[in-house]
Amino acid sequence: MKNRKEQSITVAVSMRVDVIESYGETRDALDENLCRWLTKAGCLPVPVPNTLIEDNTLKAWFETISPDTIVLSGGNNIGDFKNRDETERFLLETSRQKKIPLLGICRGMQMMAVWAGEELQPVEGHVRTRHKLASETDGFSMPESVNSYHDFGMMTVPENFEVIARNDDGIIEAIGHKYLPMEGWMWHPEREKEFSSEDIENLKRLIESR
Repeated sequence: MKNRKEQSITVAVSMRVDVIESYGETRDALDENLCRWLTKAGCLPVPVPNTLIEDNTLKAWFETISPDTIVLSGGNNIGDFKNRDETERFLLETSRQKKIPLLGICRGMQMMAVWAGEELQPVEGHVRTRHKLASETDGFSMPESVNSYHDFGMMTVPENFEVIARNDDGIIEAIGHKYLPMEGWMWHPEREKEFSSEDIENLKRLIESR
């Protein structure tokens, strides 16, 4: 019998927080399409509960799951939900320490930048639109165009990171760490009507770069 890691790549995926006032509930949530995108790439997604950071059990959870890769998902602004912010900081720091491949999607890339010491800037015209990309590095499979759903962006990168791609108005759309298997994309690969083969190829390359 094959073990879990021989069957697929286990991916720890952070979750957004939704407050449902009519039910009096605060929910961790994950877009089903993100799980579909990950499984399309041969991965097994495992959602990360945001509450585990409260009683210091997140480390034990992580060691039990022992993921091969980490994905920081989109949704929520940084600062809106402390548990999510701290959970993702833990995942980023664990990725750094253990050299586990990590992909930040939209807010995930923003969180990566803030964690590394960069400040975000408000941007206009980046919600429900598309951008063409200009590559600034080799080895990245560039999609023809990407979706855009964010109000904050970056013009510079943190120390030890480099720009992978900018869009047509000069805003940074993708970054990568110079020495670690860590990347951020400002677009949502899971929101494409048909998943981009370039996005899947780039995820696989990142996973294999460990």
